[in-house]
Amino acid sequence: MASLSSHHFYPNKFSSRVYTSKSSFSHFIVSCKEQQQDENTKQVGRREIILRSSEIALLGALFNFSGKKPSYLGVQKNPLGLALCPATNNCVSTSENISDATHYAPPWNYNPEGKRGIVSREKAMEELLQVLQSTKPDKSSPRIMEKKDDYVRVEYGSPILRLVDDVEFWFPPGNKSIVQYRAASRTGNYDFDANRKRIKALRLELEKKGWASEDTV
Repeated sequence: MASLSSHHFYPNKFSSRVYTSKSSFSHFIVSCKEQQQDENTKQVGRREIILRSSEIALLGALFNFSGKKPSYLGVQKNPLGLALCPATNNCVSTSENISDATHYAPPWNYNPEGKRGIVSREKAMEELLQVLQSTKPDKSSPRIMEKKDDYVRVEYGSPILRLVDDVEFWFPPGNKSIVQYRAASRTGNYDFDANRKRIKALRLELEKKGWASEDTV
């Protein structure tokens, strides 16, 4: 009878092979699941991109991002002119001091010397209204909310959040062919120069009709 010591037992040999094959198979299954999860994540990401604009629009409607019309809009009596800008970086106005590079913008002249004949204030107002209605530099929708012989107020609403910017134009009394303006967002602290860019786009269209910025006259 052979002794127990003469036999070689390898209790882990077969189980080790089984474990190795099971491990490889398990790794393969996990890899497949991860790939499927990646594909699902990509699909979810694409859906989010498609749905994002409508969700943001809904939020804008629910939380009323448009804000209220400021009470200080219009021509101020003391001193005579349009209102100054708030401390936020989302407003430009011809009423500001020229040293305020953040908020100041130069007025316009609709009868610059040597560029065209004398144009009446009424004609200049018609040209301004035409440009306001036809120019949409940032896809915002302009709505003329108030019009007088010497004053126009326009609301620009952003296409998604319905954020509102108030833009005013005023023809001061006197012999000078000057137009003052003010453009400001109702909410937030920054507009990423949206109002300044809008004013520039309007000015460029008016220049085609013979207008000019006062800083170039």
